[in-house]
Amino acid sequence: MDPVRNPYAPGAGQRPPELAGRGRELEVFDIVLERIARGRPERSLVLTGLRGVGKTVLLNTLRSQAINRLWGTGKIEARPDQSIRRPVAAALHMAIRELAPRHRAPDRIDDFLGVLKAFALRSAPAAAGRGAGATRLRDRWQPGIDVPAASGRADSGDIEIDLVELFTDAAEVAADVGTGVAVFLDEMQDLGPEDVSGLCAACHELSQLGGPLIVVGAGLPHLPAVLSAAKSYSERLFRYQRIDRLDRIAADQALCAPAAREQVEYEPKALDLLYEKSGGYPYFVQAYGKATWDSAPRSPVTAADVRVAAPEAEAELAVGFFGSRFERATPAEREYMRAMAALSLVAAPDGDDGTGGGHRDDMDAAVSTAEIARSLGRKPASLSPARDALIKKGLIYSGERGTVAFTVPHFGRYLRTQPA
Repeated sequence: MDPVRNPYAPGAGQRPPELAGRGRELEVFDIVLERIARGRPERSLVLTGLRGVGKTVLLNTLRSQAINRLWGTGKIEARPDQSIRRPVAAALHMAIRELAPRHRAPDRIDDFLGVLKAFALRSAPAAAGRGAGATRLRDRWQPGIDVPAASGRADSGDIEIDLVELFTDAAEVAADVGTGVAVFLDEMQDLGPEDVSGLCAACHELSQLGGPLIVVGAGLPHLPAVLSAAKSYSERLFRYQRIDRLDRIAADQALCAPAAREQVEYEPKALDLLYEKSGGYPYFVQAYGKATWDSAPRSPVTAADVRVAAPEAEAELAVGFFGSRFERATPAEREYMRAMAALSLVAAPDGDDGTGGGHRDDMDAAVSTAEIARSLGRKPASLSPARDALIKKGLIYSGERGTVAFTVPHFGRYLRTQPA
């Protein structure tokens, strides 16, 4: 079939041609936006899930919903060891610029931008000890706001105080024009402890005031634990939604709907095999769909076409999805992950998973850190540096104390195919 017409899109954060299986999440967010528009209290939203399940795609789609309702929006991606101060300032600058043309008091916008500029330029007190070079670099940086920085508001240097004041002011500007502000935050688990605490405090204050500003975050499965460690009330502060693999109906829709628009069909056995290969993970569905399309000579696509294309899809995943992550790990970290992979190979309840292997990969199951230490003949404490580094790199996560799991679906299976 014509590769130019291939509709599938296996890319990081790239929206697939058919956003299947996410109708409930879109409906929930629509209700949140409508309730806030009517002055009803609502919680901010947190999406959690493994890599490859489409969190970023969904985050972008939710942002489009907010834009369609004329909300001011901004999106940022958290990074380890980077303060949230400047990214949040950039996101709110974008959001307020979207609202400014509808505001009847330009001076009110300028006042807020002055506060925003002061917030962006103010470093935490600890930054002063990093030397004059760091201070000069900070002073040279400008946030692109053409008003003088205000004084006495959101500029204390305490991120918790400053975020509360900044978000409150932004919500008031949005209320002036009868709408709201939404800040979309990807990779939320990478925020530092002080930033997480500040963000929770700001959302808590807004929920009490009923201000029309919400945070929509996305992150790995342990994100709720990160938030709870910062503020105990975070369990009640956010609406949590777990984003998981697609069920069979949604996975078939993700493949068949875009193909039908190109007058291409799949035989039932081809869809059976594609679901078996992809496991229903959206990124894998797109990868196998793309390879199968390019390999299939004609419509309808058969199971034989899928078998021919599968090695190409797996090779691409091995390099771009698995391999790039594996290369980031040190030898000690790779040893740790190989032990995890060996322990994640468990007997299927019926002795066979339908693929003839007699085993299954339960990538949602956590592995005991004590078991990893025993398998390596080491003391658990000696493995802590490798474990902590892998968590920081986003390769594994700890949902419960004493356990770890891969953040990437099928990563254990990939590791077991690699030479030691």
